Amino acid sequence: MDVNPLEAVEPADAPPPAGQRSRLNPAVAVTVALLATFMGICKVKDDNIVQAMQQAQADKIDHWAFYQARNLREEVARAALVQLRLAAAERPADKRAGYDEAIAQYEKLAKEQNEKKEELRKQALADQETYDALNFRDDQFDLSDAAVAIAISLLAIASLTQLWWLFGLSLLPAGFGFVMGLAGLVGWDLHPTALVKLLT
Repeated sequence: MDVNPLEAVEPADAPPPAGQRSRLNPAVAVTVALLATFMGICKVKDDNIVQAMQQAQADKIDHWAFYQARNLREEVARAALVQLRLAAAERPADKRAGYDEAIAQYEKLAKEQNEKKEELRKQALADQETYDALNFRDDQFDLSDAAVAIAISLLAIASLTQLWWLFGLSLLPAGFGFVMGLAGLVGWDLHPTALVKLLT
């Protein structure tokens, strides 16, 4: 009589019945489809936000560059004013008319450059505020993408292992990702700062 060693080994847990498997797989498929669709919508909006962030950053750099140019022009005008005033002080009163006219022009130029420089500073600061506001929403979409990706991974494992509790567990990151994506789409002031700092 031959002994089969495999007969002595107790079988592992039997796979779930076909009916149970057929209920889990469609649930996973529908959930993945919904999450992927939502993720795609969020991705479009996020890409538009990233483009606006890049534009705000470029505008800020341009405005600070113009600010420095205006600042340089103002400093040159003020240096010319000092030289003109010193030169005018050495001239007799009847020969200062040309100097006084040049001094008035450079005073006006320095004042104009100072005013324009201040406008550029305000614009650059406004660009930074725009960038920060857009980055706030970009963080929401990033968290949504990460959470939904984790949920889809858990759903894939749930489908392979046929574990309903794993399907339920996947709904936690899915729900978080949905809320963060919706916050980004609608513009809610929802931002888990500690989590964002941990991931950056």
